[in-house]
Amino acid sequence: MSSMAPCVPVSRRERNSAERRERLFRSALELFARKGFAETTVEDITNAADLGKGTFFNYFPSKEHILLAFGEMQLGKLQVAFEEMRSQNVPVPVFMRSLGARMTQEPIRNPAIIRILLQAFLTDDSKVRQPMLELQNRVIAIHTEMIRIGQQRGEVRNDLPPEVIAHVFRQTIFGTLLIWTLHSDSTLLSRMENAFEVLWTGLAPRPTLPPDSHSGTAWLEWGLLS
Repeated sequence: MSSMAPCVPVSRRERNSAERRERLFRSALELFARKGFAETTVEDITNAADLGKGTFFNYFPSKEHILLAFGEMQLGKLQVAFEEMRSQNVPVPVFMRSLGARMTQEPIRNPAIIRILLQAFLTDDSKVRQPMLELQNRVIAIHTEMIRIGQQRGEVRNDLPPEVIAHVFRQTIFGTLLIWTLHSDSTLLSRMENAFEVLWTGLAPRPTLPPDSHSGTAWLEWGLLS
């Protein structure tokens, strides 16, 4: 028996509400890119979305929460991709390499939002810093489970805790994004793919030492001869 709940038809009111929220969200992203985050007001956003100013606060407590919505959108894409990986038994290395194309679509469309997000993490008084950190913890949890599955399948080295590898993976993504924002060109996907390829050389399963090899010298000699 399926554990999935039956699909509940979405009412017209719910569809209209979702459409208004999306208009506000997209208008905000476009304005942030064109005018800058600090220079964009809530009134600018509602004017661009052709909605009343009060409507904005029905969906977002502040313009900073647009950044959180962007993060939630990216997290949603990651969750869908991860569930596909599990249900279809996609090898973890293949899945990791596919993440670049999946997760760079929005940043490529709006490079400015990535700079703003990075600034939000670094600003102590950011209204969304704590929620963003909590969101990142959810991202790390997915990455950790991804690595754990890879270790169980023998696809990822298992001599390090999955949490450690997941954090290194996340640092690689953040570092690549940070460098890319200095250019904001069309190279983000290739930068991600190159970073993942180099990272994978360190994540591949480790060779197993012969039972009677204990010293570092024996390890080196065995590695050279194998």
